[in-house]
Amino acid sequence: MDPLENPYTPNAGANPPVLVGRTDELASFKLLLARLARGRSEQSMIITGLRGVGKTVLLGAFRKEAISADWAVIEIEVSKHDDGDFRRQLAVEFRKALLEISPRAKWTDRARRAAGVLRSFTVSVDPEGKFTAGFDVEPVEGQADSGHLGVDLTDLFLALGEAAQDHETGLVLLFDEVQFLSKVQLEALIAALHKTVQRELPITLVGAGLPQIAELAGEAKSYSERLFKFPRIEMLDDDDAIEAITRPALDSGVIFEKDAITEAVAVTGGYPYFLQEMGSAVWNLAEDNVITARDVKDAHRYVEEKLDGSFFRVRLDRTTELEQAYLRAMAQLGPEPQLASDVATLLNRTSQQVSPTRSQLIDKGLLYTPNHGYAAFTVPHFDRFMLRAVPELNVPELRQRRGRHTAG
Repeated sequence: MDPLENPYTPNAGANPPVLVGRTDELASFKLLLARLARGRSEQSMIITGLRGVGKTVLLGAFRKEAISADWAVIEIEVSKHDDGDFRRQLAVEFRKALLEISPRAKWTDRARRAAGVLRSFTVSVDPEGKFTAGFDVEPVEGQADSGHLGVDLTDLFLALGEAAQDHETGLVLLFDEVQFLSKVQLEALIAALHKTVQRELPITLVGAGLPQIAELAGEAKSYSERLFKFPRIEMLDDDDAIEAITRPALDSGVIFEKDAITEAVAVTGGYPYFLQEMGSAVWNLAEDNVITARDVKDAHRYVEEKLDGSFFRVRLDRTTELEQAYLRAMAQLGPEPQLASDVATLLNRTSQQVSPTRSQLIDKGLLYTPNHGYAAFTVPHFDRFMLRAVPELNVPELRQRRGRHTAG
């Protein structure tokens, strides 16, 4: 069929033609905004889940909802910044947010004070000297100028929250890839948000990240489990997966045969990103407006090759040989969470010897720890890819050591 008319969106964070299976999360977010707007308390959210389940898409839906409610929105995709870069990024975004809350000509006293606090926050010293990303107003002495991120960010949250309250609006901070925040950054954000809850201000933080973020937040601040909800989104159930794959085609006058639907849901596992890839591929391969099981099987080979060359491969390319061996050993054991000692045994090493490798893979976002002593892939179907990409388990460092011992 005509690729120009293809309704599917297999891109990172792209809005799907139909958002299904996320009704509860959207309802929770609407309730969060409504309660904060009334001066009531409600837990913020950090959405967790594997790669490809639609966390970024859900943040996009939250953004639309916040804008429709006339709230200001800050969007940040976290990377591994140092604290100086993170502070600079926050300063730029908070400046835009204050102008969204109110044009400068309509500032109240609290809005003007918020601008001064932001000016204090944005004056910092780095190897290149001082930088200023705030407004042309006098800084508020003693506010957001201590150089301590947690203290200064709390001052800034309170000032912006009070300005938003004056203008009968609120501020939503949407953070993607939250697991890449440093402990200092995460602790500062949680502490600042906690203070706004105590002051009943209309400001909230909603994040998205890999499953380990709930544990990281708890380690940063013990009260985080009371400050946030941690809804986990996963693959779609069969009914939602069927709607996600068939409705975009149906809206364009194209139907899936029953066997084609069954095949598409089975090979994608109901993961939203894989469903978009499958829908896009089968649309381009099908010859008419009836998609058959044969079309889906042909498309599956194409999708698998595409994912292997990009979605999966880009992650494997960031690993060392020993890390690849660890991932391959996990894949050999199966797709379920694997006990660290079982992986070590397969690698003919002790758990202590491979512990640094496991930690590095967690730090790179390839593994997470669902339970103590266990690790699991953060990417759906990554075990299948590893078995295809690395046909045999190979531990080169161990083999070389044995060779030297034999030669001696």
